[in-house]
Amino acid sequence: MNLYSEKYLFFNKLQIIVITLVLMILASHICRAQLGGSAGAFTRMGSGARGIGMGNALTAVSSGNISTYYNPALAAYSEYRAASATFGILSFDRYLNFISYTQAIKPNAGVSVGLINAGVKNIDGRDADGYHTEDYSTTENQFFFTFANRIEDRLSLGVTFKLYYSKLFDEVSSTTVGFDIGIYVQITNNLSLGGILQDINSKYKWDTKAVYDQMGKTTEDKFPNLRRIALAYSLSPKLGTVGLEFQNASDGTNIIRFGAEFNLTENFTLRSGIDRWELHNSATGAKPSFGFSIKNSFNGIVPELNYAYVFEPYSPHGIHIITLTTMF
Repeated sequence: MNLYSEKYLFFNKLQIIVITLVLMILASHICRAQLGGSAGAFTRMGSGARGIGMGNALTAVSSGNISTYYNPALAAYSEYRAASATFGILSFDRYLNFISYTQAIKPNAGVSVGLINAGVKNIDGRDADGYHTEDYSTTENQFFFTFANRIEDRLSLGVTFKLYYSKLFDEVSSTTVGFDIGIYVQITNNLSLGGILQDINSKYKWDTKAVYDQMGKTTEDKFPNLRRIALAYSLSPKLGTVGLEFQNASDGTNIIRFGAEFNLTENFTLRSGIDRWELHNSATGAKPSFGFSIKNSFNGIVPELNYAYVFEPYSPHGIHIITLTTMF
């Protein structure tokens, strides 16, 4: 097969996949056009200090420490095994933590597993007379498994299966399953394209009969379904990366996010970005962020410390994110 035939087959497959993805986006938009609410907000805050420091604009970034949270198709481009642990410091007694593990499956695939844990503690409980009774807390968890495969050297597809467990109060809890579908295309050596359908079928289902007996009822809180398309550009030679994304959600919101990272030295990187810049609605408040990473290598292991700070609107202070990653 000559070079012309190979290019023809690649772009023919790419055209079919892009058309399929567009049809899925349109179908998802039609089916969920009336969906509102904002359940599962903890899953939309980002994952790890690298992504959060870049304004969460990593959907089309396949270099460095890959995070399949942003696009499951990126798992196919893992070049090493990587384990990460993230600790978040937030206001109003909130907490946000992550753990993940990613590795390549030769020759063309990759997998990732992890957990996102969030919640609120020290909630002041009071009786009908206004006297303090006890402190309450809530917890939300997402367990995920990602698999991706490269159809061509420059094209991959991936899927993430997500199990949600949330406890709201005493015996009121919810366990449900959702999934994401992602695509990644390396257009040129420096320019890449990413797309994702996120939180398909994700929802909470609550049953309050355990608390209110016959007065209780069953309700559903659906997560907004997200459709995201992104571009990333690698600055040569290995100077850094710039990302730009557009996100449409089934709750009617349209968001732009962008970010960049610059490798000042081989072991030190600076990054910055803006997340949740919502079009036609300035009241929500964009979230600027910045961060850095320090790494070193010895005996085939590369530990990396990442930090990010997010300016959070309507909060007494911003968010601190600390991630420790080990690549081996």
